[in-house]
This record gives sequence, C-alpha cells and structure tokens, in this order.
Amino acid sequence: MAAIACIPSAPAPEDSAGRRERARGALLGLAVGDALGAPAENMRPSEIRARWGRITGYVAEHPAGTDDTEYAILTGLLLARHGSALTPEQVGAAWHEWIADRCEGPFRGAGFSERGTLENLRRGLAAPLSAQHRHPWSDGLAMRAAPHGVFAAGRPAEAARLAAVDGSVSHDGEGIYGGQAVAAGVAAAMAGAPVVTVVAAALALVPEDSWTARSLRRAVTAAHLGERAVRSAVVVGGYPWTDLAPEAVALAFGAYAAADGDFEQAVLTAVNMGRDADTTAAVAGALAGATRGVHAIPEAWAAAIGPARGSCLPAMAGHHVLDIADLLTPGTFVLAADNDTEAPT
Repeated sequence: MAAIACIPSAPAPEDSAGRRERARGALLGLAVGDALGAPAENMRPSEIRARWGRITGYVAEHPAGTDDTEYAILTGLLLARHGSALTPEQVGAAWHEWIADRCEGPFRGAGFSERGTLENLRRGLAAPLSAQHRHPWSDGLAMRAAPHGVFAAGRPAEAARLAAVDGSVSHDGEGIYGGQAVAAGVAAAMAGAPVVTVVAAALALVPEDSWTARSLRRAVTAAHLGERAVRSAVVVGGYPWTDLAPEAVALAFGAYAAADGDFEQAVLTAVNMGRDADTTAAVAGALAGATRGVHAIPEAWAAAIGPARGSCLPAMAGHHVLDIADLLTPGTFVLAADNDTEAPT
C-alpha cells in the first residue's frame, strides 16, 4: 500500500449544509456524467468526432442515467438501510430482493460482471463465491462506489472498506480496487480536499503494485498533457471490452485531474475519450461534483436528470439521486433509516 503518511491531510468535514451540497454534487454529477457519456460508450475518439464533432452537451434526445446511475442508487439505499454495519450478507440479500428474485423477465441491463453475479446468486451461491465468474475485474463496482464516499465523507479508509464489502458480492481483485479508489477519492473530495489530495487518497487505499494503482498513476501524470495523453497512458490497445476497472477508473481520475476538479471540463474530457464513456464520465462527475458542489453542475445538465426510469433495475424506478444524497447526509440519514423509507416498493 502507498504510505498514507505521505499524502496531504484532508480538511476536516464541513458542516451539514456544506456536506449536503457536496453530496448532491457527487451523486447528481454521477448521473449527469452517465447521461452525457452513454451515447459515446464503446466508441473511439475518432468515431465520436466523426459523428458529433466534440461533445459539449447532451447528444441524446432524452438524456437519462443508465445502469451506472441505477446501481449507484441501489448502493445509496443499502447504506441508508445499514450504514457502517453493512455486511456481504446484507448486500447479497439486497441483490436478491431488488434484482435476482424479481419475476420481471430477463435481466435488462449492466455488464458481464452483473450478469455473472446474478447467475451465481440464482444458483444459491453467496459472497465471495457469487463473484467467482469471468469478469470480476470490471468497472461495475467503480460505477456504484461513489455513495460510499458520500456516506463516509472525510474518511477515505472507511469508504474503501465499505466499497470492498459491497463489491464482495460481484467483484474480486482489480474490480474491488477500482471501486475502493473511487470511494476513497469521493470521501476525500467530500471533505473539501484539493485534487492532489483526492488522487493521493485513492492511491493510498489500493495496493501500490496493482494494475489499478499503476494505471491511475500513469493517468494523473499525463493529465497536464490533455485527454489524448491520458488515454494513451492507460487504454489497453486492441482489447475489445471497455469495462476494465483499472482502465476506466484511471481515465476518470485522469479527466478529473486534467480539469483540476472543474466539473464541466472533467466530465466532457471523460466523455470525449470514449471507451466506457458512461462510467468514466460518471466517476469523473462524482469526483468533480463532490469537489465543487452541486452548484458547479450546469443548470441545463442538472435539469435533465429526473427520477430513475428503472430501465436497468426496475426496482430503482422513481428514485432520484438527489434524494439518495439527502439520505446519506446528516439530519436525514437517521430518520430515513429509522423509518425505512428508503426501500424500493
């Protein structure tokens, strides 16, 4: 592990009002990035330019979050229900309750890691065996990890621990590390840490010689040279699948660092690099939204985000990311948990 003593110390957590603004920025930023990036998913920069020029806003007629947003909502609801006491058994039970055991026909979204996990859960396997499939290294945990950082604001190690608990049902190895990096980075940003400290916090909570850490270091080192340099530093050339956690997480942090935390620039940099663009832009949006707060998100972008449609997870339909952010901030969490108002119907 990187020496935690060598990273700049994060500021103390802010009061509840400031934390709420950052929480809303993180989760709305995730949903905005997801919606902006979805049309460019699995595309190369040259393909993006040929179709749209440079993407500078929504290019879909009806922009909306994808599985990234809906799984992040699921994570937020889990934290509102269980908090720091979250266990792998509770995560598995929620996946059964909200996804695997529902009689709604075939699974309608997400990637290979989620499909493999659901097959294992339906066979009766539980964490960590439920994560023993062919794609435990995907960015499926990273895409849903930001709520752990929101919940554990100013406590990157706790955010990373919760992400690992959450991820044990669906991921292993580099897939876990990617989620931990995102959760730790968001937790540091939630406390008002500068970009350099956010990146250092992420690196401090994953193994130093992991693929995730190496890719992340390459990305942020190249960040001052722009998005082409970031992409060249981490993309696995010729590999057909774009949901590699080490690659996607590094692209997201590289975009965030290149923008020095500016929300609009961070998200658009991630989108225009292509690859798993909805996830990379969602993570960059969560980091920048936590850093700058909800008011840094362009109003027109924010206004387009409504309640989740349930296009991937029907049980998440009707939940808005801003409501999830409020559940995870002081003054709302205890009431929501006591009344159990957060559970999907």
